[in-house]
Amino acid sequence: MAETNRDQPTRRTLLQAASAVTLGSLLPWTAEAAWPLPAKRPVEMTENIWVTVRDGTRLACRLWVPKGADKVPVGVVLEALPYSKRDGTRGRDNAWADQFCPYGFAYARLDLRGSGESEGLLQDEYLAQEQQDIVDAIAFLARQPWCNGSVGMRGISWGGFNSLQVAALNPPALKAIVTACSTDNRYTDDAHYIGGVLGLTCFHWGTMFRNVLVDAPDPQIVGDRWRDMWMERLRNLPAIHARWIDHPTYDAYWKHGSVEQDYGAIKCAVYAVGGQVDSYSAAIPRLLEGLSAPRKGLIGSWGHQFPENGYPGPGLDWVVEEVRWWAHWLHGVDTGIMSEPMLRAYINERTPSEVWPADTPGHWVAEAQWPSSGIRDRVWHLNATGLEARPGTETQRTIVPHQTLGTAKREWLPFNMGLDLPGEQSHDDSLALVFDSAPLAEDIEMLGIGKAKLRISADRPVAKVVVRVNEVLADGKSWSVTYGVLNLTHRESHSDPSLLEPGRAYDVTLPFAYGAHRFKKGSRIRVAISEALWPMLVPSPEPVTLTVTAGASQLELPVRPYRAGESVGNLPPLLRDRQQSAKIVLRPTEGETIEQIGPDASGKVTVIRSGPSSRFTIADTATDRTGQTRLELSVVDDDPTSSVWRVAVGWGSTRPDWDFRTLATTELRMTKREFLVTETIQAFERDKIVFEKTQENRIERRFS
Repeated sequence: MAETNRDQPTRRTLLQAASAVTLGSLLPWTAEAAWPLPAKRPVEMTENIWVTVRDGTRLACRLWVPKGADKVPVGVVLEALPYSKRDGTRGRDNAWADQFCPYGFAYARLDLRGSGESEGLLQDEYLAQEQQDIVDAIAFLARQPWCNGSVGMRGISWGGFNSLQVAALNPPALKAIVTACSTDNRYTDDAHYIGGVLGLTCFHWGTMFRNVLVDAPDPQIVGDRWRDMWMERLRNLPAIHARWIDHPTYDAYWKHGSVEQDYGAIKCAVYAVGGQVDSYSAAIPRLLEGLSAPRKGLIGSWGHQFPENGYPGPGLDWVVEEVRWWAHWLHGVDTGIMSEPMLRAYINERTPSEVWPADTPGHWVAEAQWPSSGIRDRVWHLNATGLEARPGTETQRTIVPHQTLGTAKREWLPFNMGLDLPGEQSHDDSLALVFDSAPLAEDIEMLGIGKAKLRISADRPVAKVVVRVNEVLADGKSWSVTYGVLNLTHRESHSDPSLLEPGRAYDVTLPFAYGAHRFKKGSRIRVAISEALWPMLVPSPEPVTLTVTAGASQLELPVRPYRAGESVGNLPPLLRDRQQSAKIVLRPTEGETIEQIGPDASGKVTVIRSGPSSRFTIADTATDRTGQTRLELSVVDDDPTSSVWRVAVGWGSTRPDWDFRTLATTELRMTKREFLVTETIQAFERDKIVFEKTQENRIERRFS
């Protein structure tokens, strides 16, 4: 499916809109000073080569190599994913290779064990076996006669995760990575748990992932054995949701692959990239602070995409920056990239929700080092009279339970921006405990990760708290800037939770999602506190009343002084017209709708998200790829155990010699003491069902 292009700004318009780069923190950048891009050259693509790893398993790899590399070897950049290179990401891979490889680099796109055409079984995310296989693949690539012995890794999401994880293993040939939209902590900042609370995205992603685990290999690559490989994957499909729910704390399961456990293990250079709308962006400042290896960071305005496809815009002509990065680390050329600031970030001047589908107004800033000495936490006290500079009299403010609060922010990870960006927040604010500032006397610019410090109690032993930070405009509309979630049983540790003593007040700190935003003069800053955020978060076992001590609680935001003399002229040439490349996406978004029904007479609210079955053609393999998705979510306002999540995701490939599809469905119900999860997979050949399996599990609710 080709991504729809919107009208793009001219380079002059984009440069005028992008301002505020720190003077003195960048090299003066002029056309004369810029490192010239290498001359382009022809590239040869090989549809499939086999990479044999140490246990004899063969992994499928697609390869692009510039002509002449047999005489003058080049560096190679590896991307390793479980999404079939043959059809799942083919359009995206083609687009990147066409942009990147002519500048003199090889590109290898590897299917992980048990995915695409690769042999073996894929059983879960980020297994040690996956990481060892990639180490073997790096060694294989480094040995090839067209390779100069230097290998890089790049990737977004899964590929960003495993780039960090493999970097921590230090294979000798791995010189640098570009990790996009990934994280250093699999528990706190991936799709499963949010502040220690089970999230809907765990089920939306997990249901899609079950199709990934059983995707069929292409007979044009593996021959007639494709069906035996497919059936083996289907027979061995794990109950993946039950496994994830059975690990509700930051235990060894999640610590594996979380590089924050030992930042010092990473020795190669790291370029961490993301977007503010993406849910993984908080990892970037943490990586810049925690790593000691050479490192850079860039955070734009967009969601879960590479910068060249970045939306909400403005995006970047990203290939220029990666060419500079890889020329430095794989070819030993001084491109000037490591003399530039450690972090570049885009600061929104309005929220993306207000302006979508237009580009988000804002400006770029740069920080020579991170953490930045120029950024200071500014404190507002949550007083009975609102947000104020000094603490007021301590008073108790109660938050009554509303299980349906949260429908203005349904998604942890926005994909379809028209549906997933948080809506105007006034309805949810009306059900929450709200603290407003006075109208701001000046603009306030935040950059980084803020926090709330609350003195809070609950009337139940298991509870959570949600703090949303909004900008309230002069017209009274409330727009989401950032937020934080904390399972209060995790108040001291995500690894060792403990039940609450009902009625006892605790001092807790909860970090927010990364934020880069300018609150405007005349606006108000709003803090809205609630116990629920449904359907994004699973409800607590019982209705909970929270009590916050006003006068003893506070908001802290990282405030960056606005520097009026900052000049966009210091930006390198990566800031150009946004250039979108056609790509294949793994979940269809065109034509999707969201319908909210209720509340009815019983207080039940139902949210249905669905879309028509999608179909797009992969021209160079003459294959049609199909997809479908549906979510049906419901809850009764006074009964948290009434929450039901049903998710269905399916896809397949079809052409005259090959026609299959799979449909995964997941249902989560709950009692006060248990989660009840049902996971079903159906497999079809030419619309005839050939395999079906249902797995039902009851899992004890532990501190959740």
